[in-house]
Amino acid sequence: MILPDAVLGVLGGGQLGRMFTLAARSMGYRVWVLDPDPHSPAGSIADRHLQAGYDDAAALEAMAAECAAVTTEFENVPAETLEFLESKLPVRPGSKAVAIARDRIREKTFIRDTGLATAAFHAIESADDLPAACESLVLPALLKTAQLGYDGKGQIGVTNLQEARDAFIKLGEKPCVLEECLELDQELSVILARSAAGTTAVYPVGENTHLRGILDTTQVPGRIADDVAEQARSMALQLAEAMDYCGVLAVEFFITIDGKLLINEMAPRPHNSGHYTIDACLTSQFEQQVRTLCGLPPGSTRLLSPAVMVNLLGNLWLKGTPRWQYLFAETHTRLHLYGKGEAREGRKMGHYTCLAEDAKQAMLIAERVRAAIDPAAPDD
Repeated sequence: MILPDAVLGVLGGGQLGRMFTLAARSMGYRVWVLDPDPHSPAGSIADRHLQAGYDDAAALEAMAAECAAVTTEFENVPAETLEFLESKLPVRPGSKAVAIARDRIREKTFIRDTGLATAAFHAIESADDLPAACESLVLPALLKTAQLGYDGKGQIGVTNLQEARDAFIKLGEKPCVLEECLELDQELSVILARSAAGTTAVYPVGENTHLRGILDTTQVPGRIADDVAEQARSMALQLAEAMDYCGVLAVEFFITIDGKLLINEMAPRPHNSGHYTIDACLTSQFEQQVRTLCGLPPGSTRLLSPAVMVNLLGNLWLKGTPRWQYLFAETHTRLHLYGKGEAREGRKMGHYTCLAEDAKQAMLIAERVRAAIDPAAPDD
């Protein structure tokens, strides 16, 4: 076990790194953050901010020498970086799991080969793969870049072969997946923690809504049948075990209108849809990240209160200063801002979580707060 006062390293200094740092420091650990951004949200509160690239040899040598273990806040860290650090100290999750999750072709192929259901897809390595893909799939479909796409970026809808060819060019002729569009009833996510010894802890299944490809709200418990929730948890655990995963893993699911439960994608880290755990669970997903990194058993995932988490995007700031006084007037609502200096459209600036006796009441509070804090809203 790695115990408090040890130095933990995190690759990436965004909001997930910031919340990991807050959890680790509250538990008595020191934290080093590697991120090239001089104003990184995590770097500003870390014990040390290594302002360098993820392939900077001197910075990596320093982390290897001083940190007891290293984790990541995003999956697009260079593979060589993870492999170098793995040769020196524990890195959790490991490079093999991150390599699967960072590439949609590998990810979806791995999920399918594990025996779990996904939307029908076809790997597109070159334009020559498009005719067979369009023939084998039911169009319309989404063409998605295999790497670096998130929050709806890097994907284009297509309805025929010519549109697929045009989209492939627009996406830079890089490897992609062509995936059938589905008629969805609900979107869900499962967050779990798994130790190096294989001990697991799974959070309640969350129900998600998205706007323009970006997560808007997560409601817990989700409005789903108990057997569907149990199936989702079982599928997420099967995926983690197949990778011999260590760390916090998020698995996103679709429920189609005909009742099929399909895995959409996974993230080898804490996830936006798990932010409610900070306020609504006995152990947050970020404390779980610390625990699994340090060889500690996962903590209890008991839900202390039904909750709704709402993302705060930069669009809100573009209208003026949010009217926080109305949020603070709601005594069962918690605000989390990420320390980002510049608000941009679509940029995640923070979130708030509303707690209530049941999820329906929490959603009513969340929508009331949303309307009240809008700078463009009329005063009462």
